Amino acid sequence: MVDDLGFSVGAGQIVGFLGPNGAGKTTTIRMLLGLSSITAGTASLLGSDVASGPMPTASVGAMVEEPAFYPWMTGRRNLEVLLQGGAGAPPGSIERAMDRVGIAHAARRRVKEYSQGMRQRLGLAAAIMRLPKVLILDEPANGLDPQGIRELRELVRALADEGAAVLLSSHQLGEVEQVCDRILIIKQGRLLVQGDTESILSQDARIRVQVPRHQGESARVALSSFATEDVGGGSFLVKAPAGRLVSEVLARSGIYPDEVALERRSLEERFFQVTDEGAVA
Repeated sequence: MVDDLGFSVGAGQIVGFLGPNGAGKTTTIRMLLGLSSITAGTASLLGSDVASGPMPTASVGAMVEEPAFYPWMTGRRNLEVLLQGGAGAPPGSIERAMDRVGIAHAARRRVKEYSQGMRQRLGLAAAIMRLPKVLILDEPANGLDPQGIRELRELVRALADEGAAVLLSSHQLGEVEQVCDRILIIKQGRLLVQGDTESILSQDARIRVQVPRHQGESARVALSSFATEDVGGGSFLVKAPAGRLVSEVLARSGIYPDEVALERRSLEERFFQVTDEGAVA
């Protein structure tokens, strides 16, 4: 179930759609794709109301959960069947899509001979072969090795740079942090946080300060006007609006730090902070 969940994805944007298991991510995606009914509210894709209008299948690509294919057919033949069952695609689209996801060499192999990672790549090929304006991906990195995850990140970024609007649901938080322009975090169907990635990760950021060890006690006193954590060895974590301000305070006490650097939370840390607190922002 989702409850008063509202968001948008603009052309050229990659939006990370995050939440614990059972948060409502896949339910939301299925409603967007017309695979589950919407009991209240509205949803639209490219200006078409999902509940009442025909799905713009030629302009929307999707991969929801683990893709299913006919195992006795080749990868290429599976994509041909998908094209026959829906909107068409430009000539050569199958070859281009399989090449972009790195399985052109396996086009004539039967899918039952594919590894899980190759089936996942074939699902990506199916999602992008019509050159969609909207791309919805639910856990696309499942079964991919580290090289495959890196290639997926580069592909999704390239598709967005070409103008696609991408909604990416994933538990690979490190990858989401690297590739997504904006982040949505939901829990029990409710929106907890949304915003651009940099702003979300910069919340609760602290200034890490390193001073000569023998000046550690003097620095602790000088920094007492800030919320400061002494982590030992002349190192402090200071809650302050800017490193420059921290340096100025220390300088007034004759202390000149060896290092002043912004230390922000990782997306993983921010995710668990938000979902553990469960407060709507």
